[in-house]
Amino acid sequence: MRVPPLPADQWDDAVDHALSGMLPAERRNPSSAGNLLATLVRHPNLTRAFLRFNSHLLFASTLPARLRELAVLRVAHLSHCEYEWRHHVRMGREAGLSDEDIAGVQRGEASDELDLAILRAVDELQDTSVISDPTWAALSEHLDERQRMDLVFTIGCYGALAMAINTFGVEPDQER
Repeated sequence: MRVPPLPADQWDDAVDHALSGMLPAERRNPSSAGNLLATLVRHPNLTRAFLRFNSHLLFASTLPARLRELAVLRVAHLSHCEYEWRHHVRMGREAGLSDEDIAGVQRGEASDELDLAILRAVDELQDTSVISDPTWAALSEHLDERQRMDLVFTIGCYGALAMAINTFGVEPDQER
């Protein structure tokens, strides 16, 4: 672990302010926030800015939650990010992904044309930082312009987050 969670005795008003845009007051503490947020709050201003962006992707995105979670899981798998994978398997199931959908993410396979285009978009952005014309066309058959924009930023955001988690050494949360 390169960047450990902020010790409980160092949580102050700046930390509370950083988390206030995303978490209710009862979760803005070291025992409820989880290892990722407890690590990120070592840099409160960055945390607040990141969470504002991430909140859009989670709660205001035009991309349906099921597709968002499909993309995030593919990012987590390709990035070997266990923390992100664990969190988003649960969120993916809540958004309607089946166990077979989740297993397919790991293989880069999907039975649905749109799901497959989402997986290809993640792969292409991770490999070349651009979605190819054929994949963009396949996405365009199902998603409008704003949804495609939200998809690109979702993949980028969760890719950056996976890099941070892996680099900082954030450990998965204990199951409660």
